[in-house]
Amino acid sequence: MQPEPVVYAENLSKRFGSFTAVDGISVSVQPGEIFGFLGANGAGKTTAIRMFCGLLPPSSGIARVAGFDVRTEARKIKQTIGYMSQKFSLYEDLTVAQNIEFYGGIYGLSRAEITSKTDHMLEELSLTDRRDALTRSLPLGWKQRLALSVAMLHDPSIVFLDEPTGGVDPISRRNFWRIIYDIAASGKTVFVTTHYMDEAEYCGRLSIMYQGRIIELGKPGELKEKYGLKSMQEIFVHLVGDPEKSSPKGNG
Repeated sequence: MQPEPVVYAENLSKRFGSFTAVDGISVSVQPGEIFGFLGANGAGKTTAIRMFCGLLPPSSGIARVAGFDVRTEARKIKQTIGYMSQKFSLYEDLTVAQNIEFYGGIYGLSRAEITSKTDHMLEELSLTDRRDALTRSLPLGWKQRLALSVAMLHDPSIVFLDEPTGGVDPISRRNFWRIIYDIAASGKTVFVTTHYMDEAEYCGRLSIMYQGRIIELGKPGELKEKYGLKSMQEIFVHLVGDPEKSSPKGNG
């Protein structure tokens, strides 16, 4: 018997006045999956992920995350998930340790838990000697890893990553994806949005969004076999066109 999906949506939509950012999407994500939300900038990915995180109410349709309704139980969703936004969610004018302490307090951890987790996290990230450094002084790749660790501070079962590797170099991106694999291997679900076509290959399953709609859904290997193409880049170009030319302005 298949377990209940941890992320579920049926005909989910979000409209801003006359503009429809997300147009009737349906998706089901199972526990432990690395699920990719692929699309050019402006496709509606960020709007969708904000609805799943309980940050934005839908205009119509239904959605549940960890069994909680996004309309009526947004608070419970926020307590259950980890969320890393496009801007890494860190306060640049706080030190590394202060950022960890701040988010530990938001997540309701005790003082003893925060102290223990801070020491462990800094050691894991090799940032022990930078604990009192302002976060703005860290290289972008280190900020990225710190932001992910902070999003996992309260041991959530699901983590949403919104364009987590934007602007970082290819080596840092590969290292970041190794961490994502480790998270999934621990049994947690990773829901990640990206416009990098090569990152789609790392996902267990993925959807392709275009102009607010999901136009394809499946495993990378299955999609390549379906279209007779060798890469997700080729599939994306086949379905949508050149990513650089199909990136309307607005929410990702």
